[in-house]
Amino acid sequence: CLGTSILTDSDSFQDVVVKIERPTYHKPFLGGFKNKITGVEFHNAGSQTIPKNRPDKGIQLFCRETQTVFEKNKPQQTKNTTSTQMTKIGLYVSNMTDKLVSPGKYLTADEYHKRRLEAVIVLQTYFRRWHAINVVQNLREEKRLRLAWEAEEELRKKKEKEEKLRREHERRLNPKTKEDFELLYHALELWRQEETERINRTLTGAERKAAFCGLVEQEAQLIASIGRHKLNADEENQQKAILHFLDKCAQPKRWKAYDGKITEMDTQHTLRARELFEIYCSISMNDIPKDERIDVLLTLRRTVKEHECKLTRDIVELIDREVDLMSREVKECNLEGLRKRICTLFLQYIKTPKFNPEVARMLKVPPDPLKLYKKVNFCISCENYLPSTAFPDPANSRTIGRCCLCCKLDNEAQQREAFSKYKLILENLRKSEADYQDDAKIVFLVQHQDLQYMIENIWGCQSALSACTDLCDLVMVRWDKQHEWSPWNTILLTKDEADAHLRLCNLQEAYEASFIHRIKYKHIRAKTYFAQIPAMATFF
Repeated sequence: CLGTSILTDSDSFQDVVVKIERPTYHKPFLGGFKNKITGVEFHNAGSQTIPKNRPDKGIQLFCRETQTVFEKNKPQQTKNTTSTQMTKIGLYVSNMTDKLVSPGKYLTADEYHKRRLEAVIVLQTYFRRWHAINVVQNLREEKRLRLAWEAEEELRKKKEKEEKLRREHERRLNPKTKEDFELLYHALELWRQEETERINRTLTGAERKAAFCGLVEQEAQLIASIGRHKLNADEENQQKAILHFLDKCAQPKRWKAYDGKITEMDTQHTLRARELFEIYCSISMNDIPKDERIDVLLTLRRTVKEHECKLTRDIVELIDREVDLMSREVKECNLEGLRKRICTLFLQYIKTPKFNPEVARMLKVPPDPLKLYKKVNFCISCENYLPSTAFPDPANSRTIGRCCLCCKLDNEAQQREAFSKYKLILENLRKSEADYQDDAKIVFLVQHQDLQYMIENIWGCQSALSACTDLCDLVMVRWDKQHEWSPWNTILLTKDEADAHLRLCNLQEAYEASFIHRIKYKHIRAKTYFAQIPAMATFF
């Protein structure tokens, strides 16, 4: 506060207390003028509402102004004044710690640089020696690793070859699949040709005829033995096919969600199929206790009694008969025929869509015969009407000929060729083309007969690089990997050569001109052959 006197009248004064409020902010300068005579400054007045104070947050705040700093560096050479002190009249300086320095030989610039060069050469010599030792050690280590890898590869190939021979020997001793019997008939034909050649080379006249008669008898015995093995394998494969068929019907519905997880769902039809599949597995089991067998039969009886028809009545009758015979202590071997009849009738029950709705989508023959009219063809050999899937479909075929079964019987009776190696090459080729994901089509039109013609007649059953003749080690890959596979864009190589070929970026630099010319000639031959096929005409 500030006290001041104010003149109220001509002679009276009054004391007034004036309160001064200090502003909390800096008053801005709005301009003004100055009296030159008296030196008094007059500022322009301004009014401003007092700003609202911000609430205190309990944190001490600091404000500062920022300004970009301009720096400039400039070197300075300062003076350094020094002095020396010598002995003189009136001053003695001790020379006990002084050293006598005598001038040496003067070294010219050429001599100096020469000595530096010699020192550099010595350093380079030692460095190059150290570097050469490291290079030799690295080369020695790489050679050791290379030799070890080659030894492992050689051992692996040897083991694979031994395993392949063992598998082929096992397949010939215990044939189970169609390919095994095909290989067996092929081996029989090779043996027959060798024996025929030996007889023609060593015998003549009556002895030759007698040897041929004996050869025919041996061949007939071997064919009969193969036929017995085939019957046993067909029976075993049929039982496996039945179990696979029933298991496939009992599988739940599966689909992949947006997050990649597999979702499974059981419907009433899949649950019904699973129940029937479990019952069939139970009644097909042998060497089970008598009480368990009776429980299984009673469960089967209750299941088939849900539907009343001639088939279910026959099954119930056979079940009652077996239970009655088991109660009479009949031997197990005498019940095998009855049990097989029960399994056969129950399998027929399972395959009926009325009793097992899930099986309808698995049957080869749909319930509606009208769907087969456009997909049934006539076999000119066995004179049967078969679905289109039962006929071979080579790329050069123009009409529907014999079915696959007739072709197989004709091959076993006459040529006895083995197509398993060509089928394996075609399967590997299709897998490799599917991995490119470029919508390849031609490879799926070519059949193993077409591939066999290409390998035998165009490529000579050997690798284009190493002339390897082992078909089990040969694969077909793209000649130019930028374009899809076709008979005129392919090359026959071993597996190792194919891996190296597919890593090449420029074929013109990697191979010689003569080799490329030979490959192009084979491509022209393949294009000429496949140009006659209507299915291939659209790809030229």
